[in-house]
Amino acid sequence: MRTIVATLVTLLAAFLIEGGHHGAQADPYRWCAQYGGRGATNCYFHNLEQCRLAISGNGGFCVPNNFYDGRPATTPEYGISRGRAPR
Repeated sequence: MRTIVATLVTLLAAFLIEGGHHGAQADPYRWCAQYGGRGATNCYFHNLEQCRLAISGNGGFCVPNNFYDGRPATTPEYGISRGRAPR
């Protein structure tokens, strides 16, 4: 019984901590860098030039991000509009 209660409390805490997120979100960045020998991928580039600069000297290539949804990338502190102009 204690195990069940502990599991439920843990799940409830995880749910409350996650709070502000409503499921999976699409990626707001248009380009991905796929690096050569390591096989790593980085999808945090707004434009092709940024991606090409990141792979220069490292090897690899740039590809369009299949999860790009067309929304602009914003951070939580700047992405929330409160009805007044920033200072």
